[in-house]
Amino acid sequence: MVALVDAVKSGAIPASEVAVVISDKPNAAGLEKARKRGVETAVIERRELTREEHDAEIIAELQKREVELVCLAGYMRLLSRDFVQAFENRIVNIHPSLLPAFPGLNVQQQAIDHGVKISGCTVHFVNEDLDAGPIILQRPVEVKDGDTAETLAARILEQEHGAYVEAVRQIVSNTATAATIPAPEG
Repeated sequence: MVALVDAVKSGAIPASEVAVVISDKPNAAGLEKARKRGVETAVIERRELTREEHDAEIIAELQKREVELVCLAGYMRLLSRDFVQAFENRIVNIHPSLLPAFPGLNVQQQAIDHGVKISGCTVHFVNEDLDAGPIILQRPVEVKDGDTAETLAARILEQEHGAYVEAVRQIVSNTATAATIPAPEG
């Protein structure tokens, strides 16, 4: 989220503004980081709401601000069908693997357990299936001998920030095409 906000403010993502940062956790670190950057924030707690009820509250806040693109960052919950349909082809997520490999959680450990030599991150549009929407951009990261889930995750995170910014830049510039996979570094 911080990388996206900073990229919008610097002009790296052109002709855009961050309308609001929403969290379901009142003490989420991202809220304070957004406020320090002059971005409006909102907290919509889950309370005892169903997924659909909670999502409806978020949809209302986004629509009130005429949000055109929803960027998920650290949102670890599946979106309801209503949410996906309200912003069809306008929700973007970043995932710490080269999808379609290793959707869901604990992906770095899955990569290590499977013995893959290359992992990475994927920016994709969100659809109603878990980590299955159309891929916008991918960045590879070498899996090194002796890697742990934590060391691999740290190297993938380094690539995630730039990848997310580049993917959103492509979307708002209308230049997003099929996934681009550059050669791994190092």
